Amino acid sequence: MSTLLELEHVTMQFGGVVAVNDLSLHVDDDEIIALIGPNGAGKTTAFNCITGVYEPTNGRISFEGRPIIVNHPSGRMRKMYGGSEADLFADDRVIDPTPDQITKLGIARTFQNIRLFRSMNVFDNVLTAMHIRAKANVFSSVFRLSWREERQMRRETEKLLREQGLWEHRDEKATSLPYGFQRRLEIARALATQPRLLLLDEPAAGMNPQETLELSAFIREIKERYGLTVLMIEHHMDLVMGISDRVYVLDFGSLIADGTPDEIQADQRVIDAYLGVSEDV
Repeated sequence: MSTLLELEHVTMQFGGVVAVNDLSLHVDDDEIIALIGPNGAGKTTAFNCITGVYEPTNGRISFEGRPIIVNHPSGRMRKMYGGSEADLFADDRVIDPTPDQITKLGIARTFQNIRLFRSMNVFDNVLTAMHIRAKANVFSSVFRLSWREERQMRRETEKLLREQGLWEHRDEKATSLPYGFQRRLEIARALATQPRLLLLDEPAAGMNPQETLELSAFIREIKERYGLTVLMIEHHMDLVMGISDRVYVLDFGSLIADGTPDEIQADQRVIDAYLGVSEDV
């Protein structure tokens, strides 16, 4: 099993606040990995570093065996840096791709608060995402030389919507869908970019127990159907422990534990910081 994603000593500092400190983790091909921890632990900040939303203050992120993001503290930040390993990557070339460049590499994500194209219908939400891999340029678009590619993308959009049970809603405005279908549409839109790695940020947020159970099956299904590796942030422990191969735990921006679900549930540091423990009365 090869390593698909690797974070090495990643630190994200905002002014004097270190939101993620010296985070190292790896995600192997064909795994489902969970990143858990209390609110404010730095989980979404880590996702934002991976996807190019934030430029990490320090560290290196590699995908498919090559660095895609590299930075080190410099200038004013070098003086106020509060993280670890300040000089570890000082001799490396800074690499700071934009989110669309990260997506083209094969990393897609969803968000804790669903972000759909509000004025578009379901079909166009997915079709728009398909264009991230389009080969057409301005010239070919103006003279309609890319009509074959556009027709193929529309076919693929239909296929994806049918597979995800959304075809009958194709003409509805995305935000008019029930909450569970909006979440499914956001995942379908991410799948439209043809990722190898799918990042899910609290996919079960706002769902009832039955919907969460159905989501567990859905994540397993899309992993197998599309050959995906999944990294997710989640607070629903039944979901996390039920489908994850390994779990990483953050607390106050630092990694405090990693291991299998059984190992994490028995780790006293995790119990004290996050999972809690029942008290005798």
